[in-house]
Amino acid sequence: MENVNTPSSTEYESKSLKSTYTLQFWLLCLCSFLFMAGHYMILPELPAYLSSMGGGDYKGYIIGLFTVTAAISRPFSGRLADKIGRIPVIVLGTGVCCACALVYPFVGSVAAFLFLRLIHGFSMGFQPTGTSAYVADIAPENRRGEAIGLFGLLGSLGIAFGPVIGSTVAQQFSLTTMFYLSSVCSLVSVLLLSKMRETVAVPVPFAFSLLKIKVKELFEPRVWIPASILFLIMFPNGMVLTLIPDFSQFLGLSNKGVYFTFFTGASLATRYLAGRASDKYGRVPVLRCSLLILILAMMVTALATSPGILIVAAILYGITSGISSPTLYAWTVDLSRDQQRGRAMATAYFAVEAGVGAGALLAGWAFANQARNIPTVFWLATLFGFSAFLFLLLVAKSNRLK
Repeated sequence: MENVNTPSSTEYESKSLKSTYTLQFWLLCLCSFLFMAGHYMILPELPAYLSSMGGGDYKGYIIGLFTVTAAISRPFSGRLADKIGRIPVIVLGTGVCCACALVYPFVGSVAAFLFLRLIHGFSMGFQPTGTSAYVADIAPENRRGEAIGLFGLLGSLGIAFGPVIGSTVAQQFSLTTMFYLSSVCSLVSVLLLSKMRETVAVPVPFAFSLLKIKVKELFEPRVWIPASILFLIMFPNGMVLTLIPDFSQFLGLSNKGVYFTFFTGASLATRYLAGRASDKYGRVPVLRCSLLILILAMMVTALATSPGILIVAAILYGITSGISSPTLYAWTVDLSRDQQRGRAMATAYFAVEAGVGAGALLAGWAFANQARNIPTVFWLATLFGFSAFLFLLLVAKSNRLK
């Protein structure tokens, strides 16, 4: 296993830096903002929407089924991003999101709703794979964490505004209006992509033969360490996404998007600086701090008995998310080869979807539609955070990682 060496302080300051923040970079950031806003806009309202159809016992499947297809599609999206180009993969993922949002108002049964969630997952399986590979292509090596952090910051803004806007529109107008607004966000994102240049030097035309993937091409073994950490820390994320809407309402927060607003605000405040810190001081030291904060965040969530305490937990969770995401994705790019960058990012995102999906299903099972079970779920989330911290300590020591 190779060591990951980041530039020394002198090298970091003295290198002649390639221009990072070009028009292409900002267009991609705007596309990510719109995609994430549209996606997260509907998320807080979906549990109540499913319950209105009589599917209250299936809330864990809202995230669980979504992540199944997202995870399954990762190896294919990674291969296609490396072969036909980043832009077509981004367009496909965003287009699926746009179309699915238009269909939600016409869903009339629990089975149809769950099937639509399964289809909707393809959007997350393709769009982030393409965008993350694109950012990695244009970011200078010694500013990689910084660029990924800034890109993630714009996506996080979408995550912050989306839930609040979605819940407000649903309350003031209707769920149907909220779904249509989500679709419009994705549509505008697709239109912006037409102004962007492809970064794959020699893209090949699409052929169905490109979908034939060998077992060795499913995952990029060089990035197994950051992918394993992502898998473990995404269990709490799946639990948060599944239960926070109900927990917020149980504690007296009528707008189910408030938690996500504070979460994302904290993430925004730390993401860019965390990316720069990981460039300068190394991925492992920064991750150690982040995982300790994750453990604390889940403990506070488990102990929350009022809206104020839940908001404190949201801020702590936002801080750890803002630190971990750019650091782990930058570490993934560090370990990957240029010609397999799409596969490497797909591997990382597969780990994300697998962790989120498994965490959501575990949360739904442990919750059993009973509010009194929520603290137990977040104590389980604490255990996963501790497991990730212990894993990092062990692999860092055995592989002499910095």
